[in-house]
Amino acid sequence: MIPIDKMTVGTMPADFESARTGQGGPAQWVVVDDATATASRAIEQSSTDRTDNRFPLAIYQPVNTKNVEVTLRFKPIAGRVDRAGGIAVRLTSPDDYYLVRANALEDNVRFYRIVKGRRQQLATANVKVASNQWHTLGLRAENDRFTVTFDGKTLHSTNDRTFTGAGRVALWTKSDSVTRFDQISIQVLP
Repeated sequence: MIPIDKMTVGTMPADFESARTGQGGPAQWVVVDDATATASRAIEQSSTDRTDNRFPLAIYQPVNTKNVEVTLRFKPIAGRVDRAGGIAVRLTSPDDYYLVRANALEDNVRFYRIVKGRRQQLATANVKVASNQWHTLGLRAENDRFTVTFDGKTLHSTNDRTFTGAGRVALWTKSDSVTRFDQISIQVLP
């Protein structure tokens, strides 16, 4: 579990590096007080840049692995263009990774591969993603199999061999999404 409770409010989260896929301004990742978060703190992407092709990333530096299971809680707070949160795995650059993301404006959870900055959808499920509520999101990457969970339910499993090596794990948002993240668990698999 990433120790958000030990991080300093008002600063960039410790052990994360900010990056961006696409266009637009830089992301603003910050540790915030949130009484509804597990330890009363969360990591928030707070920039409201409305550029559509803008995907802020908070890349976790200590982990670089191929097989991993990531689970977290996220709360979509605001956004007119988009209101989404997600998990990136096997990230080798801000333009190359796998992504699961949940969107409160579209009420769906989608799995993508991002190749040279371009999204290619691999799977989707229509589910209610409520704004201003915590949801759980999970992505298990094991060899060429990727399993997505949302609020404790498995949505889909997909096979893909685009990125077969190790990479980083990252938090992800889109455009003007103001989203909070909590209870981030990264388990390296054999």
